[in-house]
Amino acid sequence: MLILGIKFIDVVIQQYFCCFFFLLFCVFLACLLVFITYLVSPQKKDFEKLSVYECGFEPFGDSRNTFDAHFYIVGVLFIIFDLEIVYLLP
Repeated sequence: MLILGIKFIDVVIQQYFCCFFFLLFCVFLACLLVFITYLVSPQKKDFEKLSVYECGFEPFGDSRNTFDAHFYIVGVLFIIFDLEIVYLLP
């Protein structure tokens, strides 16, 4: 039984070796592409990029105010029902 168990493990390893190699290659390629784009992209730092807001006015008040989620719920329901209407109409 031990010999059969070892052979079974060897067969499983051989079958999944391609999948493991492909996964390893994909992770390596993704990391390589992110690193290359970081090196190639322009790294200019100017006053506008380093400012707190890029919208043109200085911040006022605390940015940690509570926001009512009712607006988000209404927006999501509008999108859902809007899509349903599109599928219902021929």
